[in-house]
Amino acid sequence: MANIKELKKRIKSTKSTLKITSAMKLVSAAKLSKAQAKIQGFKPYSNELDNTVRIAAALAQDYSHNYLEAKDNTKTAVLVISSNKGLCGGYNSQLYKEVKRYMSNNQDNEFEFYYIGRKVKELLKRDGILETKTFEFEKADPEFSEVKKLATELSEKFLADEIGRVVIAFNSFVSAIEFNPTVKEILPLTMSEEDKETLAQEFPVEFLYEPSAESILDSLIPEVFNTTIFTSVLDAIAAEHGSRMTAMDNATNNSKDMIRNLTLTANKLRQAAITTELTEIVSGAESLNS
Repeated sequence: MANIKELKKRIKSTKSTLKITSAMKLVSAAKLSKAQAKIQGFKPYSNELDNTVRIAAALAQDYSHNYLEAKDNTKTAVLVISSNKGLCGGYNSQLYKEVKRYMSNNQDNEFEFYYIGRKVKELLKRDGILETKTFEFEKADPEFSEVKKLATELSEKFLADEIGRVVIAFNSFVSAIEFNPTVKEILPLTMSEEDKETLAQEFPVEFLYEPSAESILDSLIPEVFNTTIFTSVLDAIAAEHGSRMTAMDNATNNSKDMIRNLTLTANKLRQAAITTELTEIVSGAESLNS
């Protein structure tokens, strides 16, 4: 058993850790509030735009777009969005497992990996998976214009038939204490024949487009791709702050429990030492009087 001096050192060290985790929790909570407001404000627009454009493209007569065409090329570009820092619970490890699961289910594909953030990149590198490119931004929360540049780079490779599909891997924000590791295909923007038939039955009328279906969809379909990536980035940022806040909250509570237990143990040792000293004093006095 540790002596009182060692226990005091451990208590002091744990109190220092407690201060750090408490501060990190407060910082993450403040950042989460801002990130949550962003994703909750942008996500409905992105989802509605995607849904509307897919319906319009499916119902438009004799319409085609390069973003909608499936390719025979089996090369897949995977954009992985993870964090640059740790101390955020299972945020990166769960996403890493989801990416590995996707690769296992698509072994016929050849993969190119693009990254935002370095943590999952480091985990995949241990498995011998090398990066094609890592995108970096001026700030931790990039602007739409910055994300649009990387989206354009990926879409140009798709249009040039250098890759057959674009897949994005990220943690989708659910709440401050929950996120879903997600891997989804975002190019091509295909829709099954069954879905098209369902939409035709749901919307049995012919839409009128002004100026034309081609001009409207030609401008909106690339925008869907751009906003999907930007929404995923916002999702990942909010999920990271929520996961780190939860992890630091747990670490703070564990530190408090440890301090309480160590203090109790030290008090018991101190009490035992005092009792022993009193016993020795009384025994010595009795031996002198006898």
